[in-house]
Amino acid sequence: MNRKILFVCHGNICRSPMAEFIFKRLVRRAELESQFEVASAGTSDEEAGNPVYPMAKRTLAEHGIGCPGKTARQITADDYGYYDMIVGMDEANFRNLFRFFGGDPEGKISLLLDHTPKSDTAHHGRGVEDPWYTRKFSIAYEDITVGCTALFEKLIADERPAC
Repeated sequence: MNRKILFVCHGNICRSPMAEFIFKRLVRRAELESQFEVASAGTSDEEAGNPVYPMAKRTLAEHGIGCPGKTARQITADDYGYYDMIVGMDEANFRNLFRFFGGDPEGKISLLLDHTPKSDTAHHGRGVEDPWYTRKFSIAYEDITVGCTALFEKLIADERPAC
């Protein structure tokens, strides 16, 4: 397994970099760094080149996660062909990804919290609210952690041989 995952939000300064580094920590703790390539981008170019938003960076740091050197970038046309999975944070990101890529012929685009079990009614089927607007960075962190953990566990389970 060598999975390439791109997390996407609007500006790539809050939610998607949080997802990138939370997922990278899950991968590192499982000692599977050679099996995953994880990155993040935004659907907009308005924050391109800017660092992770200070409150998002602080929230990650409170949980022992760093994001050194990360700067925002906008998705590119090449991202669809390069990444195996493109994971948006909310419905607006999802619609923008479809529009940007002209559809999703290979079924690569998903919403983060759709990877949670359907029985998780607190998370499944909804988007991660943008903490840049809500100022609720700890709630975004919790939602992203739940989504990243569910996605990671799903990918690992898919690779285990059936008994």
